[in-house]
Amino acid sequence: MARITALVTVYHGTDENDLERALDSLQAQTRPADELVIVADGPVGKGVREVVARQKARVIWLPENVGAGPASQAGLATIDSEYTARLDSDDAAKPERFARQLEYLEAHPEVGALGSAVEEFADTPGDTGKVRALPENPHDYAKMNSPVNNPSVMLRTKAVKEVGGYKDVHFMEDYDLYARLIAGGWHVRNLPEALTDFQVTDAQFSRRTGREMLAAEAKMQRNLVAYGLVSRPRAAFNLAARTAYRALPTGVLRRVYAALFHRGE
Repeated sequence: MARITALVTVYHGTDENDLERALDSLQAQTRPADELVIVADGPVGKGVREVVARQKARVIWLPENVGAGPASQAGLATIDSEYTARLDSDDAAKPERFARQLEYLEAHPEVGALGSAVEEFADTPGDTGKVRALPENPHDYAKMNSPVNNPSVMLRTKAVKEVGGYKDVHFMEDYDLYARLIAGGWHVRNLPEALTDFQVTDAQFSRRTGREMLAAEAKMQRNLVAYGLVSRPRAAFNLAARTAYRALPTGVLRRVYAALFHRGE
């Protein structure tokens, strides 16, 4: 029988209440993971340490903060299950998520990463009714945006390791991984159901702006060219369009985001 490992990373900014909600959602799966791996990306607060200590988990304690990509890779390198399910520490998986994704991946061996739509929430899952959905076959979409809602993804572990795992691409480590999967001949797909509750805050919109993000965007476009997914002219267009999008005031950015991604409000 295929095995699933759930992989969660935490860091100094992780809220213990959010983390407990996320980990509780893993316990409530109709098809629970066979293993839980938690990576602590550098020192974390007492509350987070207490939540982690209550889990039946394999915990990797990194001595210093190395960033999301290297921390994810530190966890992935220890996993030998057929599937690795990701969940962000402030989100929650709906009870049927792992069962639905496992069923699909077992029937589609060509798929290296399977995401789903996500239902957004502000404070409590279900409090907005907004669903963020991406194309079911997002390969063309990947030429412009990350093709998967990352907190919803289940990965075929051998596929991810085959293309080099997570790399240190600041802010873009997930997009970069999916791009390499596609370039490596693996399929990336999304289920239309909202199988993950995804927390959206003003802080997330604020992180989408600034010089660091501009540098990350430029690096990601260079990577897309190197992987053969886009041409140099297309990369220049992408960078201009994505930079203009991120330059919008937060209120306008929220409205544009809703127009681009939401369904079923």
